[in-house]
Amino acid sequence: MPRPRNADILAVIALGGALGSVARWGLGRLVPHHPGQLPWSTLVENVSGALVLGVLTVLMIEVWPPSRLVRPFLGVGVLGGFTTFSTYMLDTQDLLRAGRPATALGYLFATLVLGLLASWVGVTVARAATEARHRRDLRTRHTDRHEPSRLEGGTR
Repeated sequence: MPRPRNADILAVIALGGALGSVARWGLGRLVPHHPGQLPWSTLVENVSGALVLGVLTVLMIEVWPPSRLVRPFLGVGVLGGFTTFSTYMLDTQDLLRAGRPATALGYLFATLVLGLLASWVGVTVARAATEARHRRDLRTRHTDRHEPSRLEGGTR
């Protein structure tokens, strides 16, 4: 049987998805909720996933060398398995069924706004960190070039 052309990509997505799903399951066990209660674990999963996605986006596009497998593994697999917007919708529906429309609406919009904010923070922090590292590396190279070595009679 011929192997699919992108079997390696599918394999890393599957592996990443399994890892992300196990992490989501673990967080759900640590922070359980009952129907009608605010689903904190789902909120934390989606907002933290958005934050990590912001950081990863900067690293994958602006810092790391291109890789065929990193983005599918981390972005699609791990974060796709960890975040769960389908559960977010089901949780919202459960809150509505439990007669908590204000909580459902707050949860619906808080997740969206906090997720967008978390992505922006992730991008902003990652860019600031990479720019600071770049400036530090430039200063180090500049200093190394202009300090006299021992061979030149310096006291390094």
